[in-house]
Amino acid sequence: MATVRRVLGPLAAAGIGVSAMLGAGVFWVWGPVLERAGSLFVVAIVLAGFLSLLNALSVAQLALLVPESGGVYAYARRYLSPGAGFFAGWLFLIGKLSSAAAIALIAATYALPDHAQWVAPALVAVFALINITGIRSTAAVALVVTALVVAVLLAVIFSAASAPSVLPVTLSTDAYSLWQAAGLMFFAFAGYARMATLGAEVKNPATVLPRVIVGTLVAVIALYVAVGVSVVRALGASDVVASAAPLADAAGDSWRGLVVIAAVLACLGSLGALLAGLSRTAMAMSQSSDLPQGLAVVSVRTGSPMRAEVAMAALAIVAAAVLDPLWLVGLSSATVLSYYAIGHLSVLRVPRQDRRLPVVVAWLGLAGCVSLVFALPAISLVAGAGALTLGAVVWWGLHQRRRHAG
Repeated sequence: MATVRRVLGPLAAAGIGVSAMLGAGVFWVWGPVLERAGSLFVVAIVLAGFLSLLNALSVAQLALLVPESGGVYAYARRYLSPGAGFFAGWLFLIGKLSSAAAIALIAATYALPDHAQWVAPALVAVFALINITGIRSTAAVALVVTALVVAVLLAVIFSAASAPSVLPVTLSTDAYSLWQAAGLMFFAFAGYARMATLGAEVKNPATVLPRVIVGTLVAVIALYVAVGVSVVRALGASDVVASAAPLADAAGDSWRGLVVIAAVLACLGSLGALLAGLSRTAMAMSQSSDLPQGLAVVSVRTGSPMRAEVAMAALAIVAAAVLDPLWLVGLSSATVLSYYAIGHLSVLRVPRQDRRLPVVVAWLGLAGCVSLVFALPAISLVAGAGALTLGAVVWWGLHQRRRHAG
């Protein structure tokens, strides 16, 4: 029996993209971004969104050319080298582990701010157990949560519009700080990659997918700009920087409870999807002997990679227990931007006749990813370098084992 494929229309694909991007980031990033970008915080939002657009377009054309699971891990193996593929997969794992821990902390901060440091690891553990049982949230649930989040964001915007304004922003900035703010703001756009992998589900993907990606990201950038301006208008720059839950504070007493509910639901939806994606990437790398092969074991009862689920969740639990959100977001941005830099390099190795987009997209994306990585806080660079070093040790050890076994 033939399977039904490529059934999504442009609006459905755009809905999936919006639901993937409206997660934890929009509820948290405003303080760190405003502290660094000052009065140019809108520019930081646009820069991060534009780079996300370039990344999504490059990955989308790779997904059409290499219909395999694994994302840039698979594309880099095809067009660069097995080593480049390994580091892409390794960077993805580190980045998304950091994101999972950060998202759990953000959810805990909105729900129980005085107990966030122990609630966050508990949330990771609960969602790991849910994933191990094989339970998955449906697309309908994700769209309902997205509708709630959009409604809450619009409520924040309208609430701020009716409140006395405390603009303008007087915080100063420079080019380096602005670029660093864009690197941290990138965390809020992280879900855009979901659109780039819809090629097998969209009608006429070579034509429709780039339009969906551009249109969706432009709409989300506009929404983020409106939210950012509204939060600053309602609270003032200094209070936004000092706030652990800026959207809840900006909403006022009448909307605060709903904002907290929306933030927790958005974070938990992202957390469940992240943990599932992490375990499956770890399983794919294990099946290719790029991680210990024990991680490839799949549960007969649930069909989930139980060992990979447990290993990834354990690492995320430790990170959520001992690190703060800014540190985790910085590490996530550093490693994920590096991951997409490898994706752009892969596009540059695609034969000219196979490329679907002008090569300038990959060159601009590569330059943007690399420059934002080096603009991130020093601790993020040190942590990223440490992650790469550890990855090199793992790669060398596995390579040596394969050589001796052969």
